[in-house]
Amino acid sequence: MTIQSDLQKAVAQAESLKGSYATFATSTQDQAAKKMFQEMQMDMQRHVDSLNSRLSYIEKNNPMYQQQQQAQQ
Repeated sequence: MTIQSDLQKAVAQAESLKGSYATFATSTQDQAAKKMFQEMQMDMQRHVDSLNSRLSYIEKNNPMYQQQQQAQQ
């Protein structure tokens, strides 16, 4: 496992959780719970953005990844 694949998995998991929170928010009538789930969804989006930023950095600056990209072309 590389850090790149670990980050890709983390992004996928965070996206899944974000979707779950959105579902919870729309499924409840309790306004306090709805607000809580919406805030959790926004927090998870920030996590996804941070993970994607790190993944992008690694892909641009990791010589091992650049070699893989060149081999695929």
